[in-house]
Amino acid sequence: MRSMPKPKPAVSPDESELVRRSLARDDQAFRIIMSRYNRRLYRIARGIVRNDSDAEDIVQEAYVKAFMHLANFRGESSLATWLSRITVNEALGRLRRKRTRKEVSRVEDQRTEAEIIPFPQMTTNEDPEKMMAQRQILKLVEQATDNLPENFRLVFVTRVIEGMNVEETAEILGIPPETVKTRLHRARKLVREQLDRQIGPVLMDAFPFAGKRCERVTEAVLRRLGFQA
Repeated sequence: MRSMPKPKPAVSPDESELVRRSLARDDQAFRIIMSRYNRRLYRIARGIVRNDSDAEDIVQEAYVKAFMHLANFRGESSLATWLSRITVNEALGRLRRKRTRKEVSRVEDQRTEAEIIPFPQMTTNEDPEKMMAQRQILKLVEQATDNLPENFRLVFVTRVIEGMNVEETAEILGIPPETVKTRLHRARKLVREQLDRQIGPVLMDAFPFAGKRCERVTEAVLRRLGFQA
């Protein structure tokens, strides 16, 4: 009888080594982890709260909590998935707290407007007209994503913008894979309808997280963990 192939471990040897070094307070390991997952976690957070500065704060809080409890990481899922779940919980918690404050006090506006993420600086070799068109497209994509209902928006950000597979999305959001597929289908339809009215087919490459923003979060987390920047 042919033996069944052994399932691949959720955590790669590289991730296991990074976790081991981080537990030993190796600041370089922390930096590697953050540079590797900053963009993913930021996109997830922003997809939930729809605000640049809030998303950046959430990523910092998620990293600090993760690193402070890294000994609890058992490797049952990948490090990326574990960090993503922490980020989702932190973002949802912030939304709940914000909604509670709004219910207590009606002085503030009922909805925080999403800020548009600036497109990366144009280099001297790039076509100014092309860059302007891309900037306008990204703005429309971000607005269309922000306008999705929350359940659809979470799935759309993780599956389409961040490129996670169905199983990982289901694990992060705590929903069945079939629900992921159903919500993604509906989210795509809603986004497409909004974009088709304005620009037609577009390349989904929104919500960047690089350069100074990435470095700022990394350095802030390391300072809070007691490392010198």
